[in-house]
Amino acid sequence: MTKERTLSRDVTATQIPSGDKQSLPAGTKLFIHQTLGGSYTVQTDFGLFRIDGKDGDSIGEEVADVAVQASTLSDGAPDPVAVWDQLKKVYDPEIPVNIVDLGLVYTMDIEKIDAAEGGYRVNVAMTLTAPGCGMGPAIAEDAKTKIILVPGVTAADVRITWEPPWNQSMISEEGKMKLGLI
Repeated sequence: MTKERTLSRDVTATQIPSGDKQSLPAGTKLFIHQTLGGSYTVQTDFGLFRIDGKDGDSIGEEVADVAVQASTLSDGAPDPVAVWDQLKKVYDPEIPVNIVDLGLVYTMDIEKIDAAEGGYRVNVAMTLTAPGCGMGPAIAEDAKTKIILVPGVTAADVRITWEPPWNQSMISEEGKMKLGLI
């Protein structure tokens, strides 16, 4: 179900698969391919891009509420549940299942940044469905963008790893149901 639209204003979008930020000018014609996780995967004459939900109005969609409804822990650290919830809003532009339910996120940890900088860094190790998947940079950038929204998070590092290799048994029951595997 693609929808043809025209950008009503300039928008900074993430190029797929490189993950680079690029300005798309008002008047750009595009097709919306996917609207999952509070962002939009669109195709223009210049390729595929992800537009953040906060810019939904530029393509005639509702502005997605990106605020994270979570508080920090008693020591000011981000709530790990809120971080996982944000990761569940990250989708591969080609697969309609979030990266957590796909089994792509191997680890997530939160570390205190030294006293001079303050705050907390979230470190994520994740993989992709195949080593040749070119979506890694775009997915990692989307994950970072969503993690940074969690109260108490001042930095995020999303690292792609290939060990252990991903396989379909890593998909959650919910993910398998969405993909029609059970």
